Amino acid sequence: MRRSKNRRGGRSFVPVLLAALVASAPAWADAAPGATACTGCHGPAALGSAMPSLDGHAADDIVAQMQAFRSGERKATVMDRIARGFTEEETRAIAEWLAKPEAARHAQP
Repeated sequence: MRRSKNRRGGRSFVPVLLAALVASAPAWADAAPGATACTGCHGPAALGSAMPSLDGHAADDIVAQMQAFRSGERKATVMDRIARGFTEEETRAIAEWLAKPEAARHAQP
């Protein structure tokens, strides 16, 4: 195995840190592609912040909001661009995954 080196020629801790992050990450094997990125801003930690948590929202509501962002009907600083990056099928899959209770999203497959 080749060891990583930093710019100064010393050992790099990046591979160790990445392995630790992957090992500690929740098991979201059934998540739709792109869905886990949503939880960074809209997960349970969003409660009380300027960005709304999506916990407890129905899939149809999430899809409708994504369509409104995509069409420009709902104004946004970033979500309009993010919404245009997903097809209708991808949006539906993401919304259905996000609509699951958080405990179900973290369950081991």
